[in-house]
Amino acid sequence: MTAQDHPFYAQALAAFQAGVAAADPGAAVTRHMPDFDRAPLVIAVGKAAVAMARAAGKLLGGLQGAVVVTNPENAEPVPGAMVFAAAHPVPDAQGLKAGQAVMAALQNAPAGQPVLCLISGGGSALLPAPPDGITLADKAAVNEALLASGADIVTMNMVRQQISNLKGGGLLRHARGKVTALILSDVIGDDLRAIASGPTVAPLGTRADARQVLRDLAVWDGLPGAVRDHLSQDVAAVEVPQARNILIGSNGQSVAAMAGILPDATHHTDALEGNVTEAAPWVANLGKGAHVFGGETTVTLTGTGKGGRNQDLGLRVALLAEDQGWDGPWLYLQAGTDGRDGPTDAAGAVVDQDTLAKVRAAGVDPVAMLANNDAYAALKAGGGLLITGGTGTNVADLGVLIRG
Repeated sequence: MTAQDHPFYAQALAAFQAGVAAADPGAAVTRHMPDFDRAPLVIAVGKAAVAMARAAGKLLGGLQGAVVVTNPENAEPVPGAMVFAAAHPVPDAQGLKAGQAVMAALQNAPAGQPVLCLISGGGSALLPAPPDGITLADKAAVNEALLASGADIVTMNMVRQQISNLKGGGLLRHARGKVTALILSDVIGDDLRAIASGPTVAPLGTRADARQVLRDLAVWDGLPGAVRDHLSQDVAAVEVPQARNILIGSNGQSVAAMAGILPDATHHTDALEGNVTEAAPWVANLGKGAHVFGGETTVTLTGTGKGGRNQDLGLRVALLAEDQGWDGPWLYLQAGTDGRDGPTDAAGAVVDQDTLAKVRAAGVDPVAMLANNDAYAALKAGGGLLITGGTGTNVADLGVLIRG
């Protein structure tokens, strides 16, 4: 029996799909679009940028001179806009061009023209705009170090803000008119300063804060010299221009939608966070019945394999279920709402009482795979990958556990 044939699979998948649908970016923009006294310049950044820009275009009667920056999986033409397909989670040359295009569009706009920013998760990596003296390669090295360190998204974005011309309110300093931002949150707790590294809000910290965090994570000494030099030069705080920031979707709203599909499930409102080594026991100890929850965990990379936090978490829960001797059928679906978990084509994992037996039957040791950060290969061997393709949205991760 494959995971798709499991008696609980259809329920779990329907709940996950409802959670993704609740974060539909076009519908969210339509619900929250404010009135403008003149046509705004539209800047859309993030994994949901295309859908958000299209919705805005319909409501505004068209776009002109807009800039849309998203990941390759979600990149599609948008009438009246330049569309950039930039890399995520490590920035690339297309992202650098996109950052330059955003700054040029803002600076070349007529004085007083309002600006509508459409912001969604992923925007931080997709829009690198390094200050003088720091190269794209330097930025990529910082991202890689942070990703491998196990740092949470708020910590990562606090550091990223200090080596950017657009993050941490930097975009506001380039605008020539009032800025309104519609924000789809992929950050648990919905701190607007952290979502896409807060291009339209004040920064999370200072260069001194960034230095301390990088030292605490034991990555400071390995960073490029230009980055360390830049962060070592403390500067006076600069007042960030005011913007109108509107939250239009979040992880919590998606978890509530999942609960609507599984009305008998326990709806966990506390976010699943922390390292996967801590999160997996939390999931494994939920008990029998159905459970829905959301959040975003982290993984500390020590091996050379391929996977993502959701795949790692799913495989760990399967091992804990085996250790605890779960009786009866069970299924656990854990996936990213953007349809992509880490540097893979999978959204996450869907594991059940038979997954580990299939993995081992294929000659694969799941424990060794986890030790090498290679959950993808293990789950692939056991038919435990959930592959959805790009969803066009991003509000962090969702989980469904059903135990008979």
